[in-house]
Amino acid sequence: MTEPPATLVVMALEVEGQGLFERAGVPVLYTGLGKVNAALALMRALRDRRHQGLAMPLVLNFGTAGSHILKTGSLVACRQFVQRDMDVSGIGYPLGVTPFEQIPARIEFPAVFEQLPPALCGSGDSFQTGVAKLHCEVIDMEAYALAKVCHLESAGFGCAKYVTDGADGSAAEDWQRNLPHAAAAFWQLYQRHCRL
Repeated sequence: MTEPPATLVVMALEVEGQGLFERAGVPVLYTGLGKVNAALALMRALRDRRHQGLAMPLVLNFGTAGSHILKTGSLVACRQFVQRDMDVSGIGYPLGVTPFEQIPARIEFPAVFEQLPPALCGSGDSFQTGVAKLHCEVIDMEAYALAKVCHLESAGFGCAKYVTDGADGSAAEDWQRNLPHAAAAFWQLYQRHCRL
């Protein structure tokens, strides 16, 4: 059996990669939309590696994001992650804090894509078309969950987000139009990082 690569490329949807990775023979774990799907898919993949006696990979997440702060077309490295829709303020907890657990509300990893500007990523189970209640520079639907799994499983995590839209009223159309640009940026970044 061929040993899996030392990196595990993870994306939410096939349209985010536009087939570029597969055409080059690079496997991609597609998780589906949202935090639950992302966590389940990555946890299964890491569990399978562990059962095979393999070391944890460096998980590389490439994904699209909206932003009210950064320009469309920006490619950023996310090292810090918050859960923008965790709201237990009704019983006295700050927005973004999950009560009764030891994991910090803001999960942080060492830099992987050092050549990219950093951005704080806020994940939530909604396609954001307005300003998020919790401060974040880019808005997505999966990265926090992936980061949490990597934190719990002691796997390295690198995350790059391409800003496809302004998280506003035209976000859906802008996202669709910018998907090919995002995929090309992800593939170029992967090639530079992995020296293909």
